[in-house]
Amino acid sequence: MNNSLKVIALREMRILKTLTPAQLETLAAEVIFGKVAKNAVIYNIGSPMDYVYLVEKGSVKLGMVASCGKTLTKELVYDNEVFGENIFTSELVTKEYAEAMTEVKFYKIPVGVFQSLIVENNVFATSIMNIIVTKLQNLEERLQNFVFRKAKERIVDFIFRTGTRKGVKIGINECLIDHGMSHREIAYLTDTSRQTVARILNELKKENFIHYGSRKSSKILIRDLNTLQNYVMVG
Repeated sequence: MNNSLKVIALREMRILKTLTPAQLETLAAEVIFGKVAKNAVIYNIGSPMDYVYLVEKGSVKLGMVASCGKTLTKELVYDNEVFGENIFTSELVTKEYAEAMTEVKFYKIPVGVFQSLIVENNVFATSIMNIIVTKLQNLEERLQNFVFRKAKERIVDFIFRTGTRKGVKIGINECLIDHGMSHREIAYLTDTSRQTVARILNELKKENFIHYGSRKSSKILIRDLNTLQNYVMVG
């Protein structure tokens, strides 16, 4: 991909809207465009922290492996979102891995270039700081959910948040999400078990909160996002 095409593509990314034309040109000259298939590893634990990643299209799972060998899904990243942005530490290598949940198109931004943009553009710096703070808040909320909420409430909260963040509106109230995750992966993210996820999704389907096909359970139709939100708030 030549620089002109990169500039056009980067200009459409929400997170880069505050960059000046000159900054976009500089960025386009430095970024590396990448494309990987579903289930491909983008980087692994222990990889050098040389790049910040910007997703153009697709879904990425960030995870960690505990000393006992259990895998923990830390975060999901979707279109127009950034990951690997927490570069302001003394760490030289990553403590997480990044795996494609779907085919993913992305840009690798060299750390030095990313840091320069933050120094040069206060509005961009503020947006990156807000992203980092929001991610920390989400981790805190997840911990609170684990302590204070029952399994069903945590899974409903996952569906609601995914629908709000990534859902496609259909008709007046319905919302379609394609989270691309197995029941086991949802279990890791909601601190439950695969059997619990399967049981609760089936219950929600019977209660007509959601609908999904037997062969496409990764695609969930939320009947009414507002009703689901009320369930989360009451829970």
